[in-house]
Amino acid sequence: MKLKLNSEARAILRAIKEEIRRRTVLPESSTLLEKFEPTSDPGEIRRRQEYFREKLPLVKEGIGEYIARVKPIRFRREYLHDRVLIVDESEFERASSFGLCEVSTESVDPSEYPLVLSTVGYGIDVELSPAQIAPELYVLPLWENRETLEALARIGESLGRKSVAREILRELAPLKEVMERRRVLESLDELVAEKERELNEKISEKLERFSLTLTGKELVEFLSELRAGNYDAIFRHFGGIEGEILDLINEAESELGERLGVAVELFPRDEMYPVRAAPERVEALYQELERELKVELYLKSRGILERIAHLLPGLKKELESVKELDFLRAVKDFTRGFSFPELWSGGIAFVNGRHLFIENPQPVSYVVGTKPVNFSVPGSENIADERVVILTGANSGGKTSLLELITQIEVLFHMGFPVPAERAWLEPLDEVFFFRRKRSIYGAGAFETALRSFVRALRGEGRKLILIDEFEAITEPGAAVKIIGELLRIAHGKGFYVVIVSHLGEDLKNELPFARVDGIETKGLDESLNLIVDRQPRFGRIGRSTPELIVERLARKRRGAEREIFERILRAFRP
Repeated sequence: MKLKLNSEARAILRAIKEEIRRRTVLPESSTLLEKFEPTSDPGEIRRRQEYFREKLPLVKEGIGEYIARVKPIRFRREYLHDRVLIVDESEFERASSFGLCEVSTESVDPSEYPLVLSTVGYGIDVELSPAQIAPELYVLPLWENRETLEALARIGESLGRKSVAREILRELAPLKEVMERRRVLESLDELVAEKERELNEKISEKLERFSLTLTGKELVEFLSELRAGNYDAIFRHFGGIEGEILDLINEAESELGERLGVAVELFPRDEMYPVRAAPERVEALYQELERELKVELYLKSRGILERIAHLLPGLKKELESVKELDFLRAVKDFTRGFSFPELWSGGIAFVNGRHLFIENPQPVSYVVGTKPVNFSVPGSENIADERVVILTGANSGGKTSLLELITQIEVLFHMGFPVPAERAWLEPLDEVFFFRRKRSIYGAGAFETALRSFVRALRGEGRKLILIDEFEAITEPGAAVKIIGELLRIAHGKGFYVVIVSHLGEDLKNELPFARVDGIETKGLDESLNLIVDRQPRFGRIGRSTPELIVERLARKRRGAEREIFERILRAFRP
């Protein structure tokens, strides 16, 4: 059973959700809020409270750092062109249905595929399953998300539980060497180009330091070879330097071979300067290494998957639990200092409630309905079972903020969350109506719209809370007393809870003996001549806006003739 909220009350619900959503790290975590829509079911409220009582203490400080590192791990089914699967004709249809690679019932040329898999003893033996045909599709996403796995492991440790992510990380370790070679292979062109540049620089340095002494005849022969572009013949004149250059080339190829894990010969010896790697040799090397790596990656992935397959369901649960943990962390942060209210049947009561969206608010205690036995707030001694309350007092004294606070507490309570109060006693309701004063709308149209809304709130039966902010602002004071008086009589007769903000407290008190009139009062002027307002309502006492203090402030701020006039007005307040 959902708690029914009017538009203003629902706006407060949206603001609360947004504050929690803003505190989540993972975008999908906030979707869990939808499970906590305000409910009228007392049993469901209790279940939610027990859930939060159990779960919130488990959320440790600093865990958000690890949650932020968790990313979705997606196992995508792809068609792999680097392999072929040879099967018996009876297996062809099922093997093809996997959609993982080419399937054949006949032998193929192995040179066309790096990987030839088979269920009939041809190539690498496999069982007819996606895990055996394409284990990389499971293992590589895990390898690429090692940071997520590490974060999951740290989260598990902080919660005092064993994490399957840590086990998976250990099993992935043998893949490191293969993936490093794969990374090197992907940058083969850059590696060769860099080695080529280094080699030519070293050769150039040797040539610059080389000193050649020639006879006249040798010089003529040398210049002739130079003009003809016969560089091999030219190098013969250099004597031992040719051997030094060959040593540099061999050294460069040896270094590349160590990086690639295979012997290489990429630089031709017939043209020693400038050195250029033969493109066809580089391409042939790439094809050879790629084929070897694909086979090695397949075999290692298959072995790893066989050891971790039983852990993947647990990993999925851990990923799901992180969303819940992130949600709980956001709730815990938002509700820091809050308390779980007691469910009872006496209305609304709370001690030291704090407005959610006011910075450093003054704590306020309040009761609508029956006062709980443990509600020991000064001035509340004479509170009876008063379901209709008229709230009066100074402008900007916090009357509207108190209505907002009551709505905030009610909404959070019906969501099953802790509420912003030191203690609270709340009755599960069926409907909450909050009618905020709209200062920019006046006239007959606004009056008619507001009156129709109030009447709709009074229709039917059930457990209702109705909060009204200054109805008289949109009509005449005399008419307001009559209309409000009758509306409150109807609400009282139906047992609804009502708090109405009004400056007509004296008149309404005389009209409605069943209603309690509370007041928020000004206490004087501070050193800066600002009004001192005690935002804690006085139970059973009309709050006066004390225009006398406002006149006094104006008198003390002005000079000359204006001050004399204000002082004269001020004297009229005093006997």
